[in-house]
Amino acid sequence: MGSYDLKQEVTDKYSLRGRVFNKIREDILSGKYKENDELKEIAIGEELGVSRTPVREAFRQLELEGLIQIVPNKGAYVTGITIEDVKDIYMIRSKLEGLCAAWACEHITDEQLEEMEENIYLAKFHAERGHFEQMAELDSRFHEILYESCNSKMLEHLLKDFHQYVQRVRKKTLSTTERGIASNHEHQMIMEAIKAKNPEEAERLATVHINNAYKNMVKNGLKEAYSNE
Repeated sequence: MGSYDLKQEVTDKYSLRGRVFNKIREDILSGKYKENDELKEIAIGEELGVSRTPVREAFRQLELEGLIQIVPNKGAYVTGITIEDVKDIYMIRSKLEGLCAAWACEHITDEQLEEMEENIYLAKFHAERGHFEQMAELDSRFHEILYESCNSKMLEHLLKDFHQYVQRVRKKTLSTTERGIASNHEHQMIMEAIKAKNPEEAERLATVHINNAYKNMVKNGLKEAYSNE
């Protein structure tokens, strides 16, 4: 079924389960599956070219993440990420991202700082020209560099998951030149504080940045992003 043949890519049971899980999660977070949609093991297995077993295992993991609900003798239904979840995610992220920036002051490498600087330069170029898709990609990469530079696998994993959970709404609400330029300026200030080895200022700026991002979402289409399309 199609070109996405997971069996051709990997035969290891656990890697296969992980790939199935990531694909279904991506489809939920991107909005392909809507809230209350039923996920059918057989149909998804056929679509991905796998048996029902890795799909069933992926369902269990998705339920643990709160993205689906498995109803005994009925099936698996999408719960997804609600508007209330988005608010919670941003409030938690504001604290964790501040901690991450503070830790980055001690652990960031020269290569990571160099990539941050290049990222900010490119984002400024695209923001001024209204290239929203490139802005969203560069914004995501900036945060990934930040997470990787804190030298904590646990914190990096948590923040990357939270970041992925809100990708769909982020792309829709970052699409203004004004916010793109402001967001990139905030990135630059965070980077300068990290470069100066000032953890208190880096933490403060990163916390403010996430709070500003959430306020912008509310202002520019958070509800619309979660309406039926």
